Amino acid sequence: MRKRIGYVLAVLAIALGGTVAVEAVAPSTASADECYTWSRTLSSGMSGSDVRELQIRVAGWVASGENLAIDGQYGPATVAAVKRFQSGYGLSADGVAGTQTFNKIYQLQDADCTPIHFDHSEFNYNCGARNYNGGKVTAATARENMRRVMWQLEAMRHKLGDRPLVVTSGFRSVSCNSSVGGSSTSLHMYGQAADLGLSSSPSQCQMWNSGKSAGFEELLGPGYPGHNDHVHVGNKASRFWSAPNC
Repeated sequence: MRKRIGYVLAVLAIALGGTVAVEAVAPSTASADECYTWSRTLSSGMSGSDVRELQIRVAGWVASGENLAIDGQYGPATVAAVKRFQSGYGLSADGVAGTQTFNKIYQLQDADCTPIHFDHSEFNYNCGARNYNGGKVTAATARENMRRVMWQLEAMRHKLGDRPLVVTSGFRSVSCNSSVGGSSTSLHMYGQAADLGLSSSPSQCQMWNSGKSAGFEELLGPGYPGHNDHVHVGNKASRFWSAPNC
């Protein structure tokens, strides 16, 4: 289990000529976590790697048709996503990421920074290779891209009533993608896409529609050629949604 420790206060006392000098290190905004620990409250106008880590985790909490930029800048879109995340989990929705928001995120993630309901083993099958090698980007980039997809799916899952989502395909190498008849421009080769099967309780159209407000710019479902047995979700620069039967 991940460790949950309280605030740490470091006090240095130096006795000099009957006086005592004390230097205190301000406590962090939330408990420590095995994966990643935020050390300050984040709000509009701030920037940094800690903002970027927050953005990854709230990327699935956007308005329909929006896609949150993971740029480390706490702008209006990030404020709005944080508010939706907070509201979705019953927190005070002020758009400021502090103790309650971070502690909820800590509850939702595993030690490798993936959300608790998804794991790399569900996404790196890669035609049996069990890795992120051989794609259009480095393995490290594909793995990181897929981490964002996982957090978007975690948001989808929660919005769908915490019903499980079954991943049938994630990352594919170029050769794997070719062998399964994937498109030559498939986002699977970048670690930016996942296919969701129909063996879980949400319907195909429920999953497809939910993807619209989870930040996915590529959504393919029933009625689109080759997608009557799954829903495809992906991240790209321009939007392409198609599911004629929904």
